[in-house]
Amino acid sequence: MAATSKNQSFKICTWNVNGIRACYEKNLTQFIQDTQPDILCLQETKAYIAQVEPHIQSLGYPEYVWSSGIRKGYSGTATFSKVPICDNYTGIDKPEYDSEGRVVWTRHEKFDLYNIYFPNGGSGLERHKYKQQFLKDLLLHLKFELRRGRDIIMVGDYNVAHTEIDVYSPVGLANESGFLPEERAWMTEFLKSGFIDAFRLFNPDKKNQYSWWSYKEAARMKNNGWRIDYVCVSESLKKNLKSCEILMDQQGSDHAPVIAEFQFT
Repeated sequence: MAATSKNQSFKICTWNVNGIRACYEKNLTQFIQDTQPDILCLQETKAYIAQVEPHIQSLGYPEYVWSSGIRKGYSGTATFSKVPICDNYTGIDKPEYDSEGRVVWTRHEKFDLYNIYFPNGGSGLERHKYKQQFLKDLLLHLKFELRRGRDIIMVGDYNVAHTEIDVYSPVGLANESGFLPEERAWMTEFLKSGFIDAFRLFNPDKKNQYSWWSYKEAARMKNNGWRIDYVCVSESLKKNLKSCEILMDQQGSDHAPVIAEFQFT
């Protein structure tokens, strides 16, 4: 963590890697060297920590926390940090979500960090209902933590695009999971409850900025994308945000990384 006598600045990166072992074989190490995130949050790791080599377990970071699902090769989150971790949890005390390895919650001196892989509700009615219940339960949890006075950063693959400029075809995708009216309404309620979408804070009207593209029909080449990966912060941390960008050119996954820079006095 870079520091001066008056302040501390650091970068948080979130990236759905669509398999940490596959991404490692492509360019994950080079990406870390090039971007130097102080905290790296990965989603869809698709691995238990015991399944991977020691150098992948830590990725060169002094502290790391993995949360893996019961089902092998599915879901999973991991947080790697140079910023000291005071405490950590692999879930939000909800077995139906925690058993899928969807949350790593770390507490640091100046903030709580949630690294979350939100469910995809597109495979049928049962998963749609599961996702909607997850959204409700998560928001209740976050509101409770805000009332307790916690300063929160929540990053990850939200699997929700919020507004029309966050998808390449708002009319054509209006009935697709991830852009359904009830999901967009949840995102609005989440932000109104006391959170800020860091990317939109710095780029309020910027179009054609996406973080995920389907592997089908050369979607990435055409930039037929969705912005579903976020860094969001509680209102109390707005003053600490210095930048947020999507690294749309970064290869290695069907998602792009999102990096935000913070400064604390």
